Formats: sequence, structure tokens, C-alpha cells
Amino acid sequence: MADATDRQARLALLGNTLQDAAARQDWDRLGEQARALFPALRALAAQGPWNAGERAALERVRAQHDTAARHVAAAARALEPRLEEMRANKDGWIAYAMHSETESGASQE
Repeated sequence: MADATDRQARLALLGNTLQDAAARQDWDRLGEQARALFPALRALAAQGPWNAGERAALERVRAQHDTAARHVAAAARALEPRLEEMRANKDGWIAYAMHSETESGASQE
């Protein structure tokens, strides 16, 4: 069985990695870390009951995960106006693309 300090260190690393990716707005890395979190926690839990220090470290991971989720939500909200603008102009872009294809096809003849 792993040393309790090892589990606490692993928990700290998991949480800090989530926190760092969110702070840097590295969404790809954050997604990878979030997907890896559950299997990592399951493996750590399989090592035996959590002691008080490990439970505290686990709570820190939960808080860091919650903070990362808030960062993602805020970034999504910030993108919403741009996405709405793109949706509103979609028909115009399609028409422009079709016109451009027609023009480039006519010039090749």
C-alpha cells in the first residue's frame, strides 16, 4: 500500500494541475486533466480508507475543480456574444461563399 504522504502529494498534483490549466486558460490541457481526474481518484481510493490529511487534500481538489469549472463557465459566457454574431451572419457568409465559388468557377472557363 502507498504511503499516505504519496496520496496527499498525488492529490495536490491533481488539483494544482487543474488550477494551473484553468488560470492559463489552457482549455485543451484542462479538459485532459478533468477527464483523467476520476480514474486517478478511483485508483487512489482503491489504496484504502482516506485519512484526515488525505480527506483535506481531496476537499482542496474538489475546490480547485469547482474553481476551474467557474473559469470555463466564465470563458464560455465571454464567447457567447461572438458566437451569436457568427450565428446571425451565417446566411451572409454562406451566400458569400457560394458567390465566391461561382466567381472562381466562371474564371476558370
